[in-house]
Amino acid sequence: MLLEEVAELMAGCARVLDGTVGGGGHAARLAAAGARVLGLDRDPEAVRAAGRALGAAATVREGDYAAAAADPDVAAFRPDGVLLDLGVSSPQLDEPARGFSFRPGTALDMRMGPAGPTAADWLAGAPEAELAAAFRDWADERRARALAREIVRRRGHRPFETSDDLVGAIRAVLGPRSGPDDFARLFQAVRIAVNGEVERLARALPALLDLLEPGGVLAVVGYHSGEDRVVKHAFAEWARACVCPPAQPVCTCRGRALGTVLTRRPVRPGPAELAANPRARSARLRAFRKAAPAEPAHDAPRRGAAA
Repeated sequence: MLLEEVAELMAGCARVLDGTVGGGGHAARLAAAGARVLGLDRDPEAVRAAGRALGAAATVREGDYAAAAADPDVAAFRPDGVLLDLGVSSPQLDEPARGFSFRPGTALDMRMGPAGPTAADWLAGAPEAELAAAFRDWADERRARALAREIVRRRGHRPFETSDDLVGAIRAVLGPRSGPDDFARLFQAVRIAVNGEVERLARALPALLDLLEPGGVLAVVGYHSGEDRVVKHAFAEWARACVCPPAQPVCTCRGRALGTVLTRRPVRPGPAELAANPRARSARLRAFRKAAPAEPAHDAPRRGAAA
């Protein structure tokens, strides 16, 4: 998604860590522009597919972007560009066995990698309050509490095993006129919860900024308002010179901005990309350039404070 826009923002990067290499599209474009690319993905199938597609153009291996900063091989790579293209890839969506789809009869899996609880496990064991919070926060569902109650009621009689089970619960609460748009956003909420996507992103961003070489670019493509909000707030906080409480008269924090936001507003796909790939409609790209190192200006008066 947003292939050329990512390449433009990362122009000049010599060593790019693609933390979600997927099918290798971004990695191939960045390698064609002259960058060395190290691609990671939690999904072994994606790693195999990207390795075949990229050949010698990039190094690809299994790995989790959320743990990349602690990986000695990644640290030794010294990236001056880091890219995260979040969300689910088309091959994942199109493969019924992966369980991301609400197609009839699809097993409720939804894991990005091979380990951990499945969507069926989460629906079977999550407390009602946790279910409701996921539907409210990740699907903007007004009837989140009612849906959570319905799931708890139904799982008391038989487990949730396939997409039909979850679709049945959704229709029981939203009504028979509920359709693909409702299923898509509510299944997305389950996927986000199962994989801990927003929490992992929030933990990973500061570590990836530390990993990035001075002057380097961190670019993130998000597909949901929750993850986009995490990126937006992190970049805005990093761009502030002072993060002390407003009432504090003397700055005791870092005393300087950590870099510059390169995208005042999220970059969205253009008409040509949307026509070719309707799944790109929710993509939002944000980018941040890390500052060069400098001594922080501690104990400086805050602007507007009395001398």
